[in-house]
Amino acid sequence: MIKRQIKVAVIDMNNGFPNQGMRGIQELLRTYTKQNQLNLTFDLFDLRQKGEIPGTEYDIYISSGGPGSPFDGEGEKWEHDFFTLLDRIETFNAQNEHKKHVFLICHSFQLACRKYGLGTVTKRKSNAFGIFPVSLTEDGMHEPVFNGLPDPFYSVDSRDWQVVEPKQEDFEAKGSQILAIEKERPHVALERCIMAIRFSEQVIGTQFHPEADPIGMKMYLLQEEKKTAISNNHGEEKYHDMLNSLEDPNRITLTQSIILPNFLTQAIKTLQEA
Repeated sequence: MIKRQIKVAVIDMNNGFPNQGMRGIQELLRTYTKQNQLNLTFDLFDLRQKGEIPGTEYDIYISSGGPGSPFDGEGEKWEHDFFTLLDRIETFNAQNEHKKHVFLICHSFQLACRKYGLGTVTKRKSNAFGIFPVSLTEDGMHEPVFNGLPDPFYSVDSRDWQVVEPKQEDFEAKGSQILAIEKERPHVALERCIMAIRFSEQVIGTQFHPEADPIGMKMYLLQEEKKTAISNNHGEEKYHDMLNSLEDPNRITLTQSIILPNFLTQAIKTLQEA
């Protein structure tokens, strides 16, 4: 057990829009802290709406998903601050024995892909929303953060944008790995997008929402406007399938119990070893 305080920065990319993601991240951190009897504290930073950005005094950083285009921040101070923070963390890790670890979710993941030039960030032909299977790559099968997940595993996906057309040489130059890709759709003649990347030894990100839990998803799905939108776009059968799948312990409950807890365990382990 680590006795010293572990400081976590949670960056809110939701731009003031109501969401379940921030609740999910905070609940997960509280549960993990209690289960492992840790001296762990976390602070919230509302980046897009209020311009709040953490410094490098934190041990772990989790940056959320959010609405809108991953190009919305081009030329904006908040995006510059976010990219500068990633650079400062990278510099710190290169110069210090104990490392800072970063987890990037959905919108933050797409921003990082833009920053590092990993794949093409593009708008989807249609919105992806629901609980979908995600396929592991060979690297993903050996990724400690995904240890305990089946192939495929299920996750909450909510996006209008995607990352496609990865170039192997770009990944090799950065030392990055594709860990997971979109479910196979034999009837759709479209490239399977990237669903997870290990950007570096200390930075990992997912296109999907590993913080999503059945409680949050149910609250979201039961909103009348969400029910109408999903039923209109994907059919009523798809809507009821989503609701029913929330009861399956091998779907998003399993994913939520594995990915972010494994990430925290790996990050804290390096703090103990430093």
